[in-house]
Order: sequence, then structure tokens, then C-alpha cells
Amino acid sequence: MIYLSLKDDVKQDIPYPAQEIAISNAQKKRRDPSATRAALIEAAQAEFNEAGYEHTHSNRIAQRAGYAPQTFYRHFKDKDAVFLAVYEAWVVSEGDALKAARTAEEAAAIIAAHHKASLGFRRSLRLLSVTQPDVRAARAASRRKQIQFLKETLPALERRTDAEIAAALLTVERLADACAEGEFQDLGFSSTEGQDHLARALADLGFARQP
Repeated sequence: MIYLSLKDDVKQDIPYPAQEIAISNAQKKRRDPSATRAALIEAAQAEFNEAGYEHTHSNRIAQRAGYAPQTFYRHFKDKDAVFLAVYEAWVVSEGDALKAARTAEEAAAIIAAHHKASLGFRRSLRLLSVTQPDVRAARAASRRKQIQFLKETLPALERRTDAEIAAALLTVERLADACAEGEFQDLGFSSTEGQDHLARALADLGFARQP
């Protein structure tokens, strides 16, 4: 996101109406706390994905979002807090993308692409799930919500226990990360074969297989 200064350093070669709109948008952005928070989360996700958790700093997040460093702390206590917000947004975005899937194969392609686009973030998430109790707890809570959602939306799961659904869900997560990381290719298999096994795991969760 690009920060447009309201001072004299606004480029003068912008036509007046466009300049006026740019200034108006910047003012609205600063007045809307939800827009500021969303911009910080988006910037944080990009930073975590590119640099990893350890090498991401709150100042860089604020700068990337187009704000002064102190703005970050008006919305988040620390880097851990924004990481959890990014995780929540990441889960929602994957769920939204999956709404378009009609088959297990389509769902596998969507999930594999989503994980591959978030390699750095997913690596940090796996590490922090081991070392940080709050991240581990948030991930468990998210998985419980996913189990409940799957039970409510996929009739095939009506007779399955929550433990069985959890096992299938964990299998999907692991296979998706393996596809994204190229682990199947490391073992001499094609990415297509890896994604096919991901589709099979999704079928076990109740997604219909492609005819």
C-alpha cells in the first residue's frame, strides 16, 4: 500500500482532481480504524511471508502499510498479536476460496495454490505452533471451528466422529504443505501425483470426486 503525504511532498504533476481524490482517500484511511487494522494485517502477512516471523519487525509492517510506527501499537500489542490476526485472516481467505470448489480435485488445486503462495507464513506458523502456546491454542481453536463447519456443510460426515474428521483434516493440512514445499518431487514423484493424493484426502472429508 502506498502512503500519500498530505504535506508539500505530494507530487505536483498529479492532475488536481486526482490529487484531491488521493488526499481524500488518505484522510478516510486514517479516520477509519477498521481500514487501518486491515492494512496492517495485509502488510504483516506480506512481511511474514517474505521474511519469516523472526526477521519481521513492527516498524516494517507499519511502513509497508503506509503508517508511522506508533500506529501499529494502537491496533496490536506486539508482533505475536498481529501474527494471530494474520492467521485468522489466512484461514478465512482459504475458506472463501474453497466456496468455488465443486469437486475434491478443484478443492485440492485451490488449497495447494493457497499454501504455495504462503510458504514463508506457513513455515512460521508450523514453528510457532511448537514454540508459542498462544499460537498453538489459536490453531487448535481454528481447527475445532473447521471440524464443526465441515460437519454442518458436508452430509457425508454425519456418521463420522470428531476424532475421525480431525484425522482427515490434519492429513489434508500436511499433504497441502507437502505439495506446496515440493516434497513429493524430492521423493521422485510429480506435483500432479501429490495433488491427486491431496484430492483423495479431501474426498475422505466428504468432497465429491471428479467423474
